[in-house]
Amino acid sequence: MDLELLRTFLEVNRVRHFGRAAEALHITQAAVSARIKHLETIVGVQLFNRDRRDIRLTPEGNRLVRYAEALIADWRKARQDVAMGAATQQLTVGGNPRLWDILLQEWLHQVRHAHPKMGILAESHSPEILTRRLLDGILDVAFMLEPAQLEVLRIIPVADVTLHLVSTDLTATLDSVFGPDYVMVDWGLAFALEHRREFPDAPEPHTRLAQARMALAYLHEFGGAAYLPLRMVDVELAEGHLFTVSDAPVIGRTAYAVYPVRTTKTGLIKEVLGHFKAI
Repeated sequence: MDLELLRTFLEVNRVRHFGRAAEALHITQAAVSARIKHLETIVGVQLFNRDRRDIRLTPEGNRLVRYAEALIADWRKARQDVAMGAATQQLTVGGNPRLWDILLQEWLHQVRHAHPKMGILAESHSPEILTRRLLDGILDVAFMLEPAQLEVLRIIPVADVTLHLVSTDLTATLDSVFGPDYVMVDWGLAFALEHRREFPDAPEPHTRLAQARMALAYLHEFGGAAYLPLRMVDVELAEGHLFTVSDAPVIGRTAYAVYPVRTTKTGLIKEVLGHFKAI
């Protein structure tokens, strides 16, 4: 199997457009179409339903996605194994984008300082994809705010994340902050439910952003308020660019490490998780 066919298949599925997939892969649109047709010939089924406005996976194409991802990841790990030598420790980690922004980047630096020769492969995915990649054996350990409770996975709390309501307006209060300039950051379902309980009368936010970094940049450009971790905005608070809304409740979240119960890397995983104490 030519892995380029699988990479092309996954890219078309990601962008749902042959032209944009061609741009991302730096090939022609005709080459993308030829690769997909060749792959469909190999597997003997149609992988995409095509029309002018939409490209959607067929049920058969949807089933192929996880196998394509696993094959490509296995090949990547195989190349890393060969290049680094069998005696070298290696770790493949994944994290939710929210946690890379506020926690995991610093943890990764701590791990690298402690293990300068260890092979590290780091990825960023949604919790659903992280869980699937753990179950498929692609990831050694993943970090999430709301992990799935599965018997085959061990779930360990590694850090508490406290979210504070901050504003670009020094005079902002709970009576004024939930206006058109309020930014709702997606901290997961548990946060959304607690936010609704705390502020049942708050109007529907005009702006919803998926990541804290996006929200912070937005506040710099347009002003407003959002729930963000203090560790991310400590400089802005010290310099007077942001202010905590003093009468707002603090909302806490817990970050979890998730790894297979049956793994040969339990000792290494526990060792690297210990570096959260230094953060």
